[in-house]
Amino acid sequence: MLLNYILLQAQGSGAMSQLVMILLIIVVFYFFMIRPQMKKAKQEKLFKESLVKGDKIVTIGGVHGKIVEVNDTTFMIEVDSNVKLRIEKTAVSAEATKQYQPKPEVKK
Repeated sequence: MLLNYILLQAQGSGAMSQLVMILLIIVVFYFFMIRPQMKKAKQEKLFKESLVKGDKIVTIGGVHGKIVEVNDTTFMIEVDSNVKLRIEKTAVSAEATKQYQPKPEVKK
């Protein structure tokens, strides 16, 4: 009788430790994979919403241009004089406005 009780206790604690391990794995996945991905997606969305007329951008395909018109889901960009392209907002890779600005010279 006592032996059966001890065996049942051992099996119960094994199941409990497995449950704790599964929960620990879920927590690790959340903090190291899911949460950073959600944060990155949120920052990217805010970046694309903050672009305005006159900003210089680079598309995912590597096309450099200047925004001349902003719509709900698209931008009209000018890539050369009188050459305009309509692109999706999701196709914007980076803002190049800061990249094109001349760097201040360092005095020695």
